Amino acid sequence: MDTGKIIRDHKKLIIILAIAAAAMVTLGMVMRARSGGAKYFTAPIKRGNITAVVQATGTINPLTTVPVGSYVSGTVLYIFADFNSRVKAGQVLAQLDPAIYEAQVIQARGNLANAEANRQNLQAGIQSQMAVIHTNQANLAKIQAMAEYQRVNTRRSGDLFKQGIISQDQNDLALSTLEQDNAQVQAAQAQLEQSKAQLEQSRAQVEQARAQVEVNTGMLRQAETNLRYATILSPIDGTVVARNVDVGQSVAASLQAPNVFTIAQDLKRMQVFAKTDESDTGNVKVGTEATFQVDAFPTETFHGQVSAIRLNATIIQNVVTYDTVVSFDNPDEKLFPGETAYVTIPTGHASDCLTVPNATLRFTPDLPRTKIQELFKDYKIPTAAAGGHSGRWRVVWKLVQGNDIVPVAVKTGITDYSNTQLLEGELREEDEATAQAGTQTPGAPRFGGPR
Repeated sequence: MDTGKIIRDHKKLIIILAIAAAAMVTLGMVMRARSGGAKYFTAPIKRGNITAVVQATGTINPLTTVPVGSYVSGTVLYIFADFNSRVKAGQVLAQLDPAIYEAQVIQARGNLANAEANRQNLQAGIQSQMAVIHTNQANLAKIQAMAEYQRVNTRRSGDLFKQGIISQDQNDLALSTLEQDNAQVQAAQAQLEQSKAQLEQSRAQVEQARAQVEVNTGMLRQAETNLRYATILSPIDGTVVARNVDVGQSVAASLQAPNVFTIAQDLKRMQVFAKTDESDTGNVKVGTEATFQVDAFPTETFHGQVSAIRLNATIIQNVVTYDTVVSFDNPDEKLFPGETAYVTIPTGHASDCLTVPNATLRFTPDLPRTKIQELFKDYKIPTAAAGGHSGRWRVVWKLVQGNDIVPVAVKTGITDYSNTQLLEGELREEDEATAQAGTQTPGAPRFGGPR
């Protein structure tokens, strides 16, 4: 029998039969898929160790960084230190043009010498005035003695006049002479008082001159200090990490001292300032051993210790962070200031505990809300767990016989961002917790369903 002829004669029938067979196979696959029910990706409950950590990004900084500024203004004449230079305390880093400050010192010295000479001149005048006072005192004593003699003589003349021995003219002359002597006594006393007043005035002038000497002494010291500040010295032993001036550049110190150099005191002991979120600061404790990595050495892990949590908050776009200081040793000076560090700080550890993958804690089945509420009520899910992430109570959907899932309330502990510790709940080791609903794909997690 000619097969080709038969095919040609029944071509349409064969095509119809092939289409019908394909439709039946497709319908069978669909019906089989529907009969299987929903499929779920699950993960087993296991025992293991969990270490909770806080991860943050920070910057490496020297233990002590000193900005070296210029107190005076001027033009940079010489620079004696450059980047990465090792310097000692008191070493000259740079020299400003000292000409104007040298002139100020010379002027201040001249003013001080002038004030000192004026003070000495006034002091010598005091000695002269004291000699005048002594002379006036002696003259006053002499005139007082003469007046006393004339007083006695006048009394005697009065007695003789009463006895008629001397004339009226002689008696009047004696009285006149006494009045003259008394006037001379008063004049001498006035001259003495004037000399004393001039002495007090001269002493006040001496005190003023002495104060002027002090003022000029201070101005000289200020001028000498400004001259010394024209030479910029290193305040500490360390390494120059920044140089901000060049020879010939003008340095202006009008409102604040410009930063000329930055010196790191010791690059063998450094710190990481890690920006930790405000929600993590309660778990970070001072003294905790921390680790960090840097981009310069991606395969190495460095170790340090939390030394402080600074109270000064940083707020950027309503995100509040605090600087957690991690101190570490840098004996080989491999790490440089300013490098970005990725810090991991342990905050808790649990050994041989039940763990559940975090994906199962985030899973919610694709069911109506009323259905989920009925399941929560049937399986006695507490409000703390049903309400979401209130406290540490959560809901895990457990896979049971027949490819069904049921809610289980669990109390969680610490987490390492992959798994979470189980503290309480009706979950046992090797129970299947639902992580995702869907269809099976190659390489996917364990696929749950009828065995």
